[in-house]
Amino acid sequence: MSLFVRKNVTSWGVASFASLALLATSCAGQDGHASADKKSSPASATAHGYVEGAQEAAEQQSRLVLNDPETGDTRVLDLITGKVHEAPPTSGTSGLTTDGRFGYLHTASGTRVLDGGAWTVDHGDHVHYYRAAIRDAGRLPAGTGARIRSDAAVTAVTGEDGRAAVYRRVELEQGEVGSPRRLPGEPASAVVPYAEHLLTLTDDEDGSTKVAVLDREGKRVASPDAACEDPRGDAVTRRGVVFGCADGALLVREEGGGFAAERIPYGADVPAAQRASHFSHRAGSDTLTAPAGARAVWVLDVTERTWTRVKTGHVVSVNTAGEGSPLLVLQDDGALHGYDTATGKEVSRTKRLLTDVPDARADDTAVPAIEVDRSRAYLNDPAGSRVHEIDYNDNLRVARTLDVDMTPVLMAETGR
Repeated sequence: MSLFVRKNVTSWGVASFASLALLATSCAGQDGHASADKKSSPASATAHGYVEGAQEAAEQQSRLVLNDPETGDTRVLDLITGKVHEAPPTSGTSGLTTDGRFGYLHTASGTRVLDGGAWTVDHGDHVHYYRAAIRDAGRLPAGTGARIRSDAAVTAVTGEDGRAAVYRRVELEQGEVGSPRRLPGEPASAVVPYAEHLLTLTDDEDGSTKVAVLDREGKRVASPDAACEDPRGDAVTRRGVVFGCADGALLVREEGGGFAAERIPYGADVPAAQRASHFSHRAGSDTLTAPAGARAVWVLDVTERTWTRVKTGHVVSVNTAGEGSPLLVLQDDGALHGYDTATGKEVSRTKRLLTDVPDARADDTAVPAIEVDRSRAYLNDPAGSRVHEIDYNDNLRVARTLDVDMTPVLMAETGR
């Protein structure tokens, strides 16, 4: 079922994107593609996504933010140089998330914002890559359970209490949290910046939970008649924003000057414990993954609008690079397993990489993450004080083992 509504943009939204429009215009006049042999150099002030003090590079500047909640040790591992950089310590961390540039370290007293100093600007027909200094950007008042989503202009923070606020991205880039714009009401899901608007789910008067399209000031400008029972998880893809629901997923996308909402059902009744509750995927990919209970994985192909359930061993973590790449599953044997999503068959596996594998079923237990970019996957090994770099296109070959001087319990990749 597809539903369509018109959209508009308020003055605050226009103001937020004015500078980006100027940058995009100047960018369109360039030759369109980064040269493969271009040296890293100071970025032109007219380059799309440039921030003062940054350098433009010819390739993606991937970095890993690492944290040990017990000691507070925080590091940034530069995957280009292999160097480990110290960052301000943060202890009592309950989670570590990222929006591609900033690492968000969630604690009970608030969320520390760490600028990873690397980011990618996708301008459609070409891409810009930047690197800059790693620095502390301050602390957000929302802590444990906060859901943080960003685009090029704003960062939306939805607290565990259901209240949401929007921060200007330019202030975070300058090393300051800045003053937020509070949004009215209490959304039933994370607030997701998308297509110069904010998408979320809200509880309707009839007791259902439906899509709401807000302008950047928080005013509702569209209400597609699309419900999402028991919302869990969300993801931004090239096809639109995906919200996890009890019966599958709801895809909301910009279309013809408005917004369309389309259901992607599981195709059968799925017990609550086996539904997708959070999604993992490569940035820019339209293939999402999520645990489907303890011994299976969901793969959602947003392009084809299909769900596939892949039976595996005990699932600890999961991710994939997308179409044509294996489904990566860390299992309780400490090895990384690769599956063909079309057949469901295991096609590759590593040796035992982790000697101590946390139980993903235990509450409040941090499990190793599988971070995936365009050519490699990364798996943190807390007990070994290291990170494994995996070539997923070469039968899960271990390309590098990167030692770090701390216990990397939590990990997130920036530079994407």
